[in-house]
Amino acid sequence: MSLSKMVGLHPDVAGEVNESLVTAARHSMLCSLFCTSCADACLAEDMDMRSCIRACLDCAEICAATARLAVRRSSQNIEMLRAQVETCIRACELCAAECEKHDHEHCKLCATMCRECAEDCRKALPTIQ
Repeated sequence: MSLSKMVGLHPDVAGEVNESLVTAARHSMLCSLFCTSCADACLAEDMDMRSCIRACLDCAEICAATARLAVRRSSQNIEMLRAQVETCIRACELCAAECEKHDHEHCKLCATMCRECAEDCRKALPTIQ
């Protein structure tokens, strides 16, 4: 399945898909899943991982919301979408910084995903007009 194709079929898009924004939406949804999985893995660790769990769960929610807003084309609120993408960038940066404090492989992978998501959102930001 192609998210680009789905977005392109929207009557308000008329085939002119913002590929950077679709990529950011796809990566945001994936990042949400990585963060959720990392938080769950942190629960099973033998040390106090509350800060990491909180950062991951907050980031997961923000990334999921960003993905949903990014694929909505009807009556777009550009200011809201830009603010959400900016929030996603910041949430991913904070989560990555927290995960990088830990030696767990799931935290390292989550941090990498968060950095990649933030980068895709940064690339999409100037295209949101």
